[in-house]
Amino acid sequence: MYAIIETGGKQFRVEEGSKLRVTGLAGEVGAELTLDKVLMVGGGNARFGAPYVAGASVAAEVLEHGRGEKLMVFKKWRRNDSRRMRGHRQNYTTIRITSITA
Repeated sequence: MYAIIETGGKQFRVEEGSKLRVTGLAGEVGAELTLDKVLMVGGGNARFGAPYVAGASVAAEVLEHGRGEKLMVFKKWRRNDSRRMRGHRQNYTTIRITSITA
């Protein structure tokens, strides 16, 4: 059985036991999370949501928190001798899917 979930503005296809790196979620390491935004549950007979499947949820365990690699954001304005350079690091959370409930 698999599911398509939405978290952090992105969609992921998950199965039991799979690990994901998603945009930062609240919760301590080892805590159990419930993800309710399930768009589809697949397997034997697929169920589709409009937009979410009613009564479906995905349980996940928080493995670690961290920050991604630095991205450099460079902006330059022509003929103005003007420019700006900034860096950005996105927070992330690594989770393991423990169960899918349809």
